[in-house]
Amino acid sequence: MADNAGMTSADQVAVLRGAALLDALERLDPLSPEAHALDVNALADAVNPRDLGKDDFRRLLNALLRLAAQAPAFDLSKVEPARFASLVSSASRAQLESVVAERPLRERVLDEIFARMGAHIRSDRARDLHAVVHWRLSGGVGEGGYDRYETAISHGACTVSREMHSAPRVTITIAPADFFRLITHQATPAVLFVTGRIKVKGDLAFAAGLIGYFDLPHPV
Repeated sequence: MADNAGMTSADQVAVLRGAALLDALERLDPLSPEAHALDVNALADAVNPRDLGKDDFRRLLNALLRLAAQAPAFDLSKVEPARFASLVSSASRAQLESVVAERPLRERVLDEIFARMGAHIRSDRARDLHAVVHWRLSGGVGEGGYDRYETAISHGACTVSREMHSAPRVTITIAPADFFRLITHQATPAVLFVTGRIKVKGDLAFAAGLIGYFDLPHPV
């Protein structure tokens, strides 16, 4: 990438937007001084999925994962919660489905979201709650074609596991794209339930209020 007068390569990347930014990230050496001069949250702010094509959101996440393999500062966990929520909520259903169609990326994004759920439990509301939730994400490679997660809420804390350790109070079956909409406040459990996009087995009343036990960030 040729330098403009008075600008470093890092400066150039920082002012790019849209597909041009994605092209630059895909070419960027994660160990270069240019990479170390960049901030992953500034990059997240510079990308609006609404301005991108169907596969470009997938390209962005793959570029960040590639960089994070050698430069941990680019890891998705470093993206601030509200910015991460904004990225996901701004993506179209086609963009989200492009992400979850790629197995390694699907696993990384789902793992990141569930890890954030564990970090955002509202301990004041959940201090007297003891409940296990089993999540089944369709289109997976596990038993029955699902990716499975267990969230166990107890004493105001929430632990997340890929293993099912305990009998659930409720089992929730949902497509990943609808799960993304749910946890970014783009859809409610009630709307997803009446439209057949979420299936609940067990305590329906508890499932309807489950999100209220979490302080999930609103998109900025």
